[in-house]
Amino acid sequence: MNTIFHITKRQQWEQAKNLGTYRADSLDREGFIHCSKSTQILKVAKRFFDNQKELVILFIDSDKIQAEIRYEPAEIGELFPHIYGELNIDAVYLVIDFETGEDGFFELPPEVINLE
Repeated sequence: MNTIFHITKRQQWEQAKNLGTYRADSLDREGFIHCSKSTQILKVAKRFFDNQKELVILFIDSDKIQAEIRYEPAEIGELFPHIYGELNIDAVYLVIDFETGEDGFFELPPEVINLE
């Protein structure tokens, strides 16, 4: 299984479970859902989710995603997985809370570390 990750607000994920598919805001704005590899999660969290609460990480089996996935370069020169369409929720096999530690910084959850 090839796992990719997506950070979102818990409320958005709860709505997606009721609808059967997940749409990130970026799908409407940019045409795709931003995802990351395990080594990129903390970079993404620091850049886009600093000072936000009620976040979750979606663990996604990329082999089960029905939409197209493209690995494309970002400004930092790394390739990031992008999902070009709605995410079918049956591709998500684990959802965990993602909050900052007491020091205010995000820490890589053990569930992610165990996959590396």
